[in-house]
Amino acid sequence: MFNIGTSELLIILVLSLIILGPGKLPEVGQALGKALGEFKRAVREIRDDADKK
Repeated sequence: MFNIGTSELLIILVLSLIILGPGKLPEVGQALGKALGEFKRAVREIRDDADKK
């Protein structure tokens, strides 16, 4: 899907540290992880409902 190499990932990490700061970055990561988990759960529920029909 995305061809992100090590150098690109490092640049993204450095930019996020500069923009958000080291104190805010864990909070953003945690919120992103929770949102991704909720999205996966919703997709799984939709798929399960579609399989039942």
